[in-house]
Amino acid sequence: MKNYIYTLLVLLFSTSLISQTETQEYQVLQELDGAEIRFYPPVMMAKFTSNGNGGGGFRYLFNYISGGNASQEKIAMTTPVHIETQERSSSMAFVLPKKFTPNNTPQPSGQAIEVYEAAAGHFAAFSYSGYTNFNKEQQATEKLMEVLKNKKIKVTGNPSVLVYNSPYKFYKRRNEIIIPIDPESL
Repeated sequence: MKNYIYTLLVLLFSTSLISQTETQEYQVLQELDGAEIRFYPPVMMAKFTSNGNGGGGFRYLFNYISGGNASQEKIAMTTPVHIETQERSSSMAFVLPKKFTPNNTPQPSGQAIEVYEAAAGHFAAFSYSGYTNFNKEQQATEKLMEVLKNKKIKVTGNPSVLVYNSPYKFYKRRNEIIIPIDPESL
């Protein structure tokens, strides 16, 4: 019961924050067949990786930004949340506000969270609406991969799911699949 109440409070608190959050910056370089080619500048990230079913990632990350870090500093919620699933692991990552750099980002208190600077990169992106789920993610990934194949754009990594809205936003939800690409193949 205690975990249920904690989760409910976290979700309600994050819902009020997301309406006033900073969103990760990117530049749209090209639009093609319902997808976008984007450039993302470097950004600080906090990531939780699970070797199991991925459960608990949000809780650990929310604890980190709520002051559960070595500096006990509260960090504003941002969008999107990055989710990546591999064969034997999954990860969830929060983008940190752009005021943070490798020199001033609060370090995690425990081993569960990794803080790092994500390198700048080129990505293909495909947006979809509604609540995300495995089937929607698969369909969006397949559509994006088809566009990239048809345009002969080289994929350089695995897809990630980006979720922009809290669970309590019911309309006009924004989700995306992004895949790293080789800019030389554009």
